[in-house]
Amino acid sequence: MNSNRTNATPHKQKRHLKTKPVLLVIGILLLANVLWFIAWLIPNGSSATNEEVAAVDGEEITRAEWLAAMEQQHGRAALLELVNEKVMAAAADDYGIEVSDKEIDLELAMMRTAQDGTEELLYASDSERQRDKVKAQLILEKVLTKDVLIEDQAIEDFYEDNRAIYDVKDSYRTSMIVLNSKAEAEEAIKELDNGSSFEALARERSIDNATGNLGGDIGFVSPGQASIDPQIAKTVESIEPGSWSAPLVLEDGRTAVITVKEKIEGRTFGFDEVKEHISRELALEQLPQSVSPEAFWQEFDAEWFYGEGE
Repeated sequence: MNSNRTNATPHKQKRHLKTKPVLLVIGILLLANVLWFIAWLIPNGSSATNEEVAAVDGEEITRAEWLAAMEQQHGRAALLELVNEKVMAAAADDYGIEVSDKEIDLELAMMRTAQDGTEELLYASDSERQRDKVKAQLILEKVLTKDVLIEDQAIEDFYEDNRAIYDVKDSYRTSMIVLNSKAEAEEAIKELDNGSSFEALARERSIDNATGNLGGDIGFVSPGQASIDPQIAKTVESIEPGSWSAPLVLEDGRTAVITVKEKIEGRTFGFDEVKEHISRELALEQLPQSVSPEAFWQEFDAEWFYGEGE
């Protein structure tokens, strides 16, 4: 069950989210981090901003251009994410909302069960950041649904009709290097055996640009998963975390080498463990509009580095 979450104006709340001081503090901290980062990248002072870091057909790319591009592409999104998390933390304090580790674990398990590739936060390299994002989303959902009543029978009916959703299979965080031939795959395996980084080799050698740019990461895979190449779905459970496969001939004729970064044991969640999750999801479906954390900025005059609140 996925609910859409886009910008909208939230229902009128009884109490205000006290976000402005928090935003100012995090803005100051972010600015300090940015200044530190720039100082680290420019060890010789501001004159180094004109240093050439790359060139194409003799046309140089300066360090200043590089920094500006990184800030434009990633800086705004990173700050938005941090501010939204702080806004939701303030909401939790204001409304007396709590999110337990078990709730976060359940949410992550549900995302892995969906296996549709849309939950990009599942693939975050930093597990703590991943959990922080999930916690912020859960707080938002609890704020929005705290006054929505769902009948117990509706919750029980949904659970009985969808038991398979809560039977979570073993999943394997998997990466792959895709090559043109078995000979190329065997050469890549030799390099891995000699100590080469799988991620670096995927970026350098993989002919699958989408996963190659991610160091080969294809997310969580379960044995027999229909959305994954059958050879990968068949092989993944036989690979010990940290090791890699022999060359695998894929359905499209290309050859892959796969590795497993981690294995997460599957489990079945009982009704008592998921009834609050089901109630919340059913309540979200009753809301007339979808709402994102940014919607709270407008009502409570949030400020940030980029100007007016969203």
